[in-house]
Amino acid sequence: MAEITIEPATTARFADAQHTFAGGGDGQSCQCQWWTNTASRFRDLTHAEREALLKEEVALSPPPALIAYVDEEAAGWVRVGPRTAQQRLARTKAFAANSTEPWDDPDVWAVSCFVVRKEHRGRGLNATLLDAAVDFARRRGARVVEGYPIDPQAGPHKSSNSLFHGVVSTFRAAGFREVARPRPDLAIVSLDLTT
Repeated sequence: MAEITIEPATTARFADAQHTFAGGGDGQSCQCQWWTNTASRFRDLTHAEREALLKEEVALSPPPALIAYVDEEAAGWVRVGPRTAQQRLARTKAFAANSTEPWDDPDVWAVSCFVVRKEHRGRGLNATLLDAAVDFARRRGARVVEGYPIDPQAGPHKSSNSLFHGVVSTFRAAGFREVARPRPDLAIVSLDLTT
């Protein structure tokens, strides 16, 4: 059985983040900057600028994400942090109109992005990353953790690239409750960490 460990995405692990992103999907081009920038700014950023922004983020405390290692190889990534640091979430109409939490509350954290290398998909790594993200948020004083997963059972077939939000069933299994369904295939889920 593979050994799985989860570590914060720090400056010392930047190359591991890049290895994870290079394993398929949009991670490499996005550099996990989609939720931290407005749509127009994101479009205008070059790959090198996105990578530089991520380098700045991983030098901060708390780190913006966690990295999963499978037998010591970087295999997965989850963005988790205060929702206020992910400005595009509040600018996304489907989320802004349907979240039950105030958008300016720094104690509301968001799990907004998953990346798993192709060779490690289908083994439950997203669930392991989500559990670690919740624990990470709890230890840093988050009151609520929110997610925006896709429901692949609703609507047309989803490519693996479109599942970077995570999937509803993974969040439900981790104890999240659905608070809104802005589209048949998109949910807003929430986990209260105070109970």
